[in-house]
Amino acid sequence: MLVNPLEYLRAGRADGWAVGGFNVYNLESARAVVAAATNLRAPVMVQTSEGAVKHAGFGNIASIVRRLADEASVPVALHMDHGKSIEVAREAVGAGYTSVMIDTSRLPLAENIAATREIVEYAHDSDVQVEAEIGKLAGIEDLGEVPAEATFTVPEEAVRFVAETGVDSLTITIGTSHGAFKFKGEPRLDFDRLAAIAKLIDNPIVLHGASAVREEDVAFAERYGARLPKATGIPEEFIKRAISLGVAKINTDSDLRLAALGRMRQVLTERPDIFNLYQLMGEVEGAVRETVEARIRLFGSEGKAV
Repeated sequence: MLVNPLEYLRAGRADGWAVGGFNVYNLESARAVVAAATNLRAPVMVQTSEGAVKHAGFGNIASIVRRLADEASVPVALHMDHGKSIEVAREAVGAGYTSVMIDTSRLPLAENIAATREIVEYAHDSDVQVEAEIGKLAGIEDLGEVPAEATFTVPEEAVRFVAETGVDSLTITIGTSHGAFKFKGEPRLDFDRLAAIAKLIDNPIVLHGASAVREEDVAFAERYGARLPKATGIPEEFIKRAISLGVAKINTDSDLRLAALGRMRQVLTERPDIFNLYQLMGEVEGAVRETVEARIRLFGSEGKAV
């Protein structure tokens, strides 16, 4: 069933588990996420980036996810990830998304507040949940973007932002980053900053750039020709600690890409006779589904669908 996810985000914040937000770009990836959620009876947010929308088209990708959600027996939200402008966020609402992220965090605080408030007022008229970001994550957020420098969220600014925008959920920056190359040295997150923010606001807190990029998954892909030197992610114990401190939604993209590319490379290498593309894509879909299931278990959202 297609839902506004706010009820589940609030439940996760209150009870110490997190909703998984998983980025998709086509039928197979979307179907894998919904199947994983169904198998584990978990609420889930199926997300599209601006790059995915440019690839598939707003109407096409929205129709795919909405159809899968309508047929699912678990709560499924369709979420616009990192909508970089008011226009994109409005278009997502019009396309039938049940959750949107307006990301104007690159702007000065007052301008970020103004843009976010406008989308909150617009989206709430259509019963759409709104997520926004304060601070700025490092890394590459989407196709074609250049690396960005990180600026961590200031707790007092988070309080002002929530109060003046009326936003539902808040993305903060504590040291995670987008992409598969998150750290130059040892992984490190500012848990003290997270704890301080969680004490000051009641909103569901969102963690972006949180893929694990596990060594074994990197090694598997590299065995079949991938080149991912120094790829690193967020350790599972960091994720569990973040959830315990108030994070109620965790985004995953790079892990799904890694699973898909690794399985695709394996199949093309070991089965040179394969000709039907639906067989190849079926293998990729299976790998993505397995990864989503593992993440759902990590987040503690298994069995939380009602």
